[in-house]
Amino acid sequence: MKFNDLDLKMRVYETAHDYCVVPEVYMVARIDGRNFTRLTKEVHTFESPFDVRFRDYMVATCEHLMNCGFRVVYGYTQSDEISLLFHRDEGAFGRKVRKFNSILAGEASSKFSVLLGDIACFDCRISELPNSKTVIDYFRWRYEDAHRNALNAHCYWMLRKKGKSYQEATDYLSGMTVSEKNELLFQNGINFNDLPNWQKRGVGLYWEAYDKPCVNPVTGREGTAQRRKINVDCDLPMKDDYNNFILKFIENM
Repeated sequence: MKFNDLDLKMRVYETAHDYCVVPEVYMVARIDGRNFTRLTKEVHTFESPFDVRFRDYMVATCEHLMNCGFRVVYGYTQSDEISLLFHRDEGAFGRKVRKFNSILAGEASSKFSVLLGDIACFDCRISELPNSKTVIDYFRWRYEDAHRNALNAHCYWMLRKKGKSYQEATDYLSGMTVSEKNELLFQNGINFNDLPNWQKRGVGLYWEAYDKPCVNPVTGREGTAQRRKINVDCDLPMKDDYNNFILKFIENM
């Protein structure tokens, strides 16, 4: 069999089940660390419950994903996960889901591994969101998850540092309400409201335009050229203000 004929025959097995996101549907990718609890608590010793170095690795990985060839309008990271909102008209790879999943997981794994100096692995999944409200709901969901995780983590590690075992700390917190957990922290010298906002809300990344000084190579005159850079926001707004914050990225597509 000639190579061209063999190539056509075999590629069917790769592409027969290709799924493409239809036009005008919003796409959000969520990239999650695989076995990161073991990686960050046993293999590498990061500070618990939050570590600035780990946060910076995740932010740098998110920045890398926003610069690797896709039209990403907003990135968000909390804990060991990253969410990316693509431009509604993003058409890379014919909007094939398997290409987005494989490339983003590979790029994230490579970047984080280089930063860590060890092997780290991410997976990726694509959410197809029908309208702007659902996009906002998605990012509120991850935002609220960050807040819940932060409260639980601070309570758990406060108990562990006071000598309780994994099981004792877990059992102690089981069934406690949000207000009870806040009170537990307060009684032990931690005001949850005073903790850094990036721990409670996550970190947002988005493009901003700026004027860069330049010189016209023909006339020699000084001027400015507009460029883009990624702004890292560790102080995201709260509640409805966050809804409006996400909405502006959707409206500016």
